[in-house]
Amino acid sequence: MSVKTEGLFAGRWSVSSRQVFWLGFYGIVLSAWIALYAMAVPAALPAGYDWSALCLTAGETTFRVLFGMWALMSAAMMTPTFVPAVRVFGDLAGVRASNSASMASLVAGYVGVWLAFSAMAAQAQAVLGGWGLLWPDGASRQPWFTAALLALAGLYQLSLVKSACLAKCRHPLVFFMQHWKPGNRAAFAMGLRLGAFCVGCCWALMLLGFIGGTMNILWMGMATLFMIFEKLPGVGERLTRPTGIILLISAVVVLSLALSSWDW
Repeated sequence: MSVKTEGLFAGRWSVSSRQVFWLGFYGIVLSAWIALYAMAVPAALPAGYDWSALCLTAGETTFRVLFGMWALMSAAMMTPTFVPAVRVFGDLAGVRASNSASMASLVAGYVGVWLAFSAMAAQAQAVLGGWGLLWPDGASRQPWFTAALLALAGLYQLSLVKSACLAKCRHPLVFFMQHWKPGNRAAFAMGLRLGAFCVGCCWALMLLGFIGGTMNILWMGMATLFMIFEKLPGVGERLTRPTGIILLISAVVVLSLALSSWDW
């Protein structure tokens, strides 16, 4: 099925439902990044400027605002990592217009899981900020907490759970062959499953945002690129374990520097 223009350009240009889907998909990703950039600009201003609501202390920032921030981060950072799976799903589903709706249902299920993660991360940020462990921009205030985050992410990179989740994300064709059912509901359910595996891959890396600040655009961009490559077969398999080791070494270095400067 396609939507065709009338008049002068009739017969020369048409947009299929599949193309409309991808335009919408990438439009959402781009919009999320633009919104994050707009939020991050006030966060980068020096003290004395008028901070936005996202840059207040956790006690002053509502859960709704924090959730909105994390939801945008998830949309901007995690939907690009889902592109290979959506393309495989589209190839299996065929080119009918109804299958574009199934693709949208798949993405909706995936995003739904990340929205649940966003709610938990927002609550965690509020609690950690209330305990005095985070600056207003969401960055760690304590070296030991920074070291703990690095160590947690490093250990998880080397864990069997991470490996099992990555196997599903790196080989979506195998996943779909095992769980395939026709229809939008089935697509939504498969999106939920893949979203759960994706959270299993990336939750610890996402929490590293508490080191450099949750609204740090540079960190978000680098983390997005890393997670995209980590989910690719071949390339990703050469990234995961070395990254875990680097994170563990970084944790030791941060903790050692903190202890060396301690006024005993």
